Amino acid sequence: MTHNFYSHASSFEHEQKPILVLGGTGKVGRRVVQRLQAQQVPVRVGSRAAVPAFEWTKRDSWPQAVAGCRAVFISYVPDLAVPGAPEDIATFIEVAKAAGVQHLVLLSGRGEPEARHCEQLIESSGMSWTICRAGWFMQNFSESFMHDAVMTGTLAFPGGSMVEPWVDCDDIADVATAALLNDKHHGQLYEITGPELLSFSDIANAFSRATGRSIGYTPLSMDAFIAGLQHAHVPADLIELMAYLFGEVFDGRNAHLADGVYRALNRPARTIADFAAQVAQQGIWNGSQGAGDAN
Repeated sequence: MTHNFYSHASSFEHEQKPILVLGGTGKVGRRVVQRLQAQQVPVRVGSRAAVPAFEWTKRDSWPQAVAGCRAVFISYVPDLAVPGAPEDIATFIEVAKAAGVQHLVLLSGRGEPEARHCEQLIESSGMSWTICRAGWFMQNFSESFMHDAVMTGTLAFPGGSMVEPWVDCDDIADVATAALLNDKHHGQLYEITGPELLSFSDIANAFSRATGRSIGYTPLSMDAFIAGLQHAHVPADLIELMAYLFGEVFDGRNAHLADGVYRALNRPARTIADFAAQVAQQGIWNGSQGAGDAN
């Protein structure tokens, strides 16, 4: 009886420790925070503006941000593919381990060798882990750099007829939240995609139906795309990342569906039509709201 009491007390103490959500104001992290809060789970938002603050570029901010946390959702900014990401992830793992963190959930990217390196670091960390390996976000069209293209009525990007299984960030957040709260997801690698392969023309057609506007796709060469980014004064490091993502990752290597959403949640992933209808209803594409956070 005494043993059972202390086991329960220990479990209660564990559940009162917060979960740290890195990138907690970004597209996926913000949704994870909202879901944890809705379930009254103690949450610590990992961002530059939070208290305590967290910045990937300031390693001295990491120990205080992670102190006392039981689990961490890791979203690396700007992307696991950038130089230095594996070194940061390796160092963060040591900081988290020293702080007593027990579980890590990593947001990773499909088809990126550098991201796979980071996944392997998580898998060999000595802590329990879950990996959410996601495809391209639908929310790039509503909350990030592709939003303006929808507003102009022309999706002008490289890619041509290439198809990708674009995924809704709400699905990623649902999987990540489940992985943070239920140990049945420990040791699982969930490859998360949408339920259909889509070209930019397919996406433009879906957006046209949802908005009642004429939205089309204009294929760009990589040179023209980069020139446009430079003309818009996009920072050089971000241009380099975009060139990598569109020039290498967006080459057909990810043109296949995966079952991560169904495996984790026992339900299908959301379609582009579902996403477009919701965003159109919210007014994000008619100028009545801003584009939201771009992280």
